Amino acid sequence: MPVATYVRDHVGRLYRVGETDVEASGRSRRTVLWAAWAAMLAAGIGQYGFGALIPQLQDRWSVPELFWALALWTVCQAGTAFPAAWLREQKRLTPTGAMWIGAVLCGAGLLTLGQGWLVGYAILGGIGAGLVYATCLGVVVRWYPERVTRKVAFVSGAFAYGSVPFVLAAGLFFGGGFLLQAGIVIAVVVAVAGALMKDPPEHWWPPHIPPREWALDRARVPNRSALREFRTHEAMRCGTFWWLYGGIAFAAAVSLYDLAYLPLFVGDKVLGGVALATLAAATGTGRVLVGWISDRVGRRKALVWTLATGGLAQFVLLYSQNVAGLLIGATLAGLGTGCCYSLLVGVTREYFGETNGAQNFGVLYTAKAAGALLAAVVLASQGPTFAFIAAGVLGLAGAVLTAHLSQPGRPRL
Repeated sequence: MPVATYVRDHVGRLYRVGETDVEASGRSRRTVLWAAWAAMLAAGIGQYGFGALIPQLQDRWSVPELFWALALWTVCQAGTAFPAAWLREQKRLTPTGAMWIGAVLCGAGLLTLGQGWLVGYAILGGIGAGLVYATCLGVVVRWYPERVTRKVAFVSGAFAYGSVPFVLAAGLFFGGGFLLQAGIVIAVVVAVAGALMKDPPEHWWPPHIPPREWALDRARVPNRSALREFRTHEAMRCGTFWWLYGGIAFAAAVSLYDLAYLPLFVGDKVLGGVALATLAAATGTGRVLVGWISDRVGRRKALVWTLATGGLAQFVLLYSQNVAGLLIGATLAGLGTGCCYSLLVGVTREYFGETNGAQNFGVLYTAKAAGALLAAVVLASQGPTFAFIAAGVLGLAGAVLTAHLSQPGRPRL
């Protein structure tokens, strides 16, 4: 039986080496990765699928009520990330336990929506999806410390494109029993995936990669490791933290507006569903592409480019004259504002360190909740022309804010 040893790199980071993934935990990390992917595939339906339901639910509730429900769902989902990370760090919540609670709540969210309880969907479904999201990303980051951004992009992408079949089915087959069946399927998928989730030992490192050489290589690439480990309250005293928070909040506002109002703006239910499915598919697959690009040009540049693309997409959507223009705008919108979340994990770790990375990410992820409230207040009460223009301005403003990012402690040249 191999014996684990600990080594430190040139800046003092600790690595546990000598064990394979199976030897360390009795489980292949690839199995955990695919389990997380499947769970995210199901949990994202609560967000991206709800936009497709809005035209179907207008006979029960007004559009502003539905938008506020989606905003509340987003607040609950984003607000769960930090408490979940804290409970996990304190060893009070296991990955499997968090996933099973999330499975019940995600399923209950759609079930209560089918029973006419809009607030139940928002609170139960939002908290459940937040638990699944935070747990899946947290476990994947621990298992793939050498490839964090790519694996996070792969898993978080499923949160978006997993809803594509649901979006298309909702536009064509929505009726009695649809939400009940969807809720049961989501709960079962997440629960089964949760049974396969397991953390590696703390500081575990894959044995086929020499950690010291890897760390030295990281000092010469665009995405350099943090100069020191920041606790959450220390990170919040950095200007970079709040530039990043503002950029993510603006991106979230634009993304939420597109999810809720794109099907209504199109008018036709089938075409609206196709446009929304296109946006979700572009968001999911685009996260993998943006993660790959960010490895080469740097996270900050990739983040600026994505937010600028999302902002410009709003003007394409507003002034599109045909179906092709509409789908191009939906694709650009998905590639833009929706892709920033896969970069956020990497940026957080590379700017503020890895020791408290989950909690720092949890606080920054609440920017999504702030963006949801901003969208509900500023965009939901306006006509489509003003709202799309305002959303475009917010997206471009997010790009401007993130252009100011710099690694705390390192001079910008």
